[in-house]
Amino acid sequence: MTEGKSPFATGGELVELRLKVNADLYRAFQRCSWIITHETGRTQLEVMHELLEDFLVKHGC
Repeated sequence: MTEGKSPFATGGELVELRLKVNADLYRAFQRCSWIITHETGRTQLEVMHELLEDFLVKHGC
């Protein structure tokens, strides 16, 4: 992701992604994304996009 540029700048349509995880992982994800949202001032969608993009890059996808 380019620094200072919105991840949604391409204007692409958003598509829902559903994941099945246990309750502990769900709570950890919610807590983590909430903290990042409030510390950075970014939107929840921006944070979700970044977390997913980081995962994909880490795994070479």
